[in-house]
Amino acid sequence: MTTPKRVKMVEVGPRDGLQNEAKVLPAAVKAELIERLAASGLVVVEAGSFVSPKWVPQMADTAEVLARIVRKPGVSYPVLVPNMTGYRAARQAGVEEIAIFAAASESFSKRNINCSIAESFARFVPVTEAAARDGVKVRGYVSCVLGCPYEGEIAPAAVAEVSARLLALGCYEVSLGDTIGVGTPGNAAALIEALAKRLPRERLAVHFHDTYGQALANILACLERGIASVDSSVAGLGGCPYAKGASGNVASEDVLYMLNGLGIETGVDLKTLVAAGRFIAAELGKAPVSKVSLALAGRAAA
Repeated sequence: MTTPKRVKMVEVGPRDGLQNEAKVLPAAVKAELIERLAASGLVVVEAGSFVSPKWVPQMADTAEVLARIVRKPGVSYPVLVPNMTGYRAARQAGVEEIAIFAAASESFSKRNINCSIAESFARFVPVTEAAARDGVKVRGYVSCVLGCPYEGEIAPAAVAEVSARLLALGCYEVSLGDTIGVGTPGNAAALIEALAKRLPRERLAVHFHDTYGQALANILACLERGIASVDSSVAGLGGCPYAKGASGNVASEDVLYMLNGLGIETGVDLKTLVAAGRFIAAELGKAPVSKVSLALAGRAAA
C-alpha cells in the first residue's frame, strides 16, 4: 500500500465547524478566519451555507461574509446549499462552487433535512441543472457512511448508491462523512475498497469526525487505498448537531502534521494554519482541540 504524493486538504471549519458553535461570531471575524486559512496555502475553504437561519443561525450572514472576503487567486470558497432557494442566494452572492448534502441513512435524512433520500435528490436535480448552466462546480457530501445514530451500521452498498447518484448529478467529487465518528481503520478501508468497485477513487474524498479518536488512523487507511482529498476543520471545530456526542471534526493542524510526516505534499504552511486555529479559538473563548497546536504552545512555554 502506498500513499499519494499530494493531498488536497478541504478546510470545512468556517462552515461545518462554526455552524455548531453556540457563540455567534461577527461576519468580520469569519471573513478574517477564511482569509487566514487561504493565506496558509489551503486551496479549498468552505465559506458558509445558504440554509434557513432558523435552523443554522451561525450561517445567517454568509452573504455578508462572502462580500467581505478578499479572495485569493487559485482558492475556491464553496458554500452549502440545500435547494434552489439557497442556490439563488449563493449565486447572488457571487459563489462559484457549491456543495450538496445527502445521507446514506434514511432515518438520518428524515431527521436532518426533514425528507427522505429520494426527496433530497429531487431537490438537488434543479440545483445541479442550474449549476451546470451557470458553470458552477458542485461537490457532494454523504453523511453516516460508517454508522448512523438511529440505524447503527450502514451497508457499503447504500453508501455506494448515494455516492453514485451524486456523481451522476454532476458532482465532481463526493466526500464520505463519518458523521458520528464511529469508524475504525478496518471498516474505513473496507468502505473505500467496496466503493472503488463502482466509483473512481480519484473522485472520492473523506470527512472524519474524531469522536472516538480514530480520525487520523482512518484517514491514513484511506490514503493507503488511493484517496487524495481530505476534509478537516481548523482547531478541531464542529460536530453534528443531530448526533448526540459527535462533537469534533478532525483538526486540520493534526492532519497536516501527519501528512508532512509522511512526506505528502499539500502546499499548506503549518505555522500559518496553527495561527489561524488559535485566532478563531480565541474569538470563541476556547482552546483549540488540535493536539499539534497544544503541543506547539507547550513547547513555546517551556
